[in-house]
Amino acid sequence: MGLKVENVVKHFGEKLAVDNISFEMKEPGVFGLLGTNGAGKTTTIRMMLGILKKDSGEITWNGKPVERKNVNFGYLPEERGIYPKTKIYEQLIYFAELKGMKKEEACKEIDYWMKRLKVDEYKDVLAEKLSKGNQQKVQFITAILHDPELIVLDEPFSGLDPVNTEILKEVILELVEKGKYIIMSSHQMTSIEEFCSEVVIINRGKTVLKGNLKEIKDSYPAKKLEISVKQDIDSYINELGMKIEKNIDKTYEIKIENEEQAHTLMKKLVEDNISINKFELKKPSLNDIFIEKVGA
Repeated sequence: MGLKVENVVKHFGEKLAVDNISFEMKEPGVFGLLGTNGAGKTTTIRMMLGILKKDSGEITWNGKPVERKNVNFGYLPEERGIYPKTKIYEQLIYFAELKGMKKEEACKEIDYWMKRLKVDEYKDVLAEKLSKGNQQKVQFITAILHDPELIVLDEPFSGLDPVNTEILKEVILELVEKGKYIIMSSHQMTSIEEFCSEVVIINRGKTVLKGNLKEIKDSYPAKKLEISVKQDIDSYINELGMKIEKNIDKTYEIKIENEEQAHTLMKKLVEDNISINKFELKKPSLNDIFIEKVGA
């Protein structure tokens, strides 16, 4: 069951855009597809959905080759895909019917999702009159309106303020609970960490890292210490040769060479009866790992 991408290659003339990429999504949830601009993410997505033809390799959904007849998918592209001069409700009906929905069913679903995403007041408004964030929410509706099994979200939080970002996050979690397979591509690493258990990072068309995100992070040693105290401890930190990266109201973020160094600091503070409110060794974030893998 699920999606399998195996040894996929794609050229555009002399340019090798996707170079032997493989990954698998075996069960419902959110899978992170990451990479820099031009890394091959969008090309990979379009091959997964049968929009572009691959040069070689295999892409299957539930064991069958990816074709429109085999995959009921929803796609939120990074670029805008709605008609600026058409009223929102009219084009949602149009997109729903393109995907095989009957008008009565489409109207019911459109009403639900417009209210759920708080854009129902714009149903008779031209798309070009909407803010970037509200256009993004309308485009998201077109991707999920027909109840697809596989959903691909390319930069889903683009243009959204914090309130609307939370609304969209809630909807994504609801879709996961309903057993949907979701591929998410985003430059917002905190969102990927929030949703994804499995990730693949590609750079210049090649896979540079893939696997379980928790296991990947656990394989890295702690590089930072966050410690919150009630008095200034700069002298202790400097004595051990550590670097203070941030100090806000005596909550320190300190760069460490190893965990032993951090524990030595804690021991000295305890010996001198300095009250410690928080002591946390911090593994590299996904953002740190991403920069390490593709920053060059």
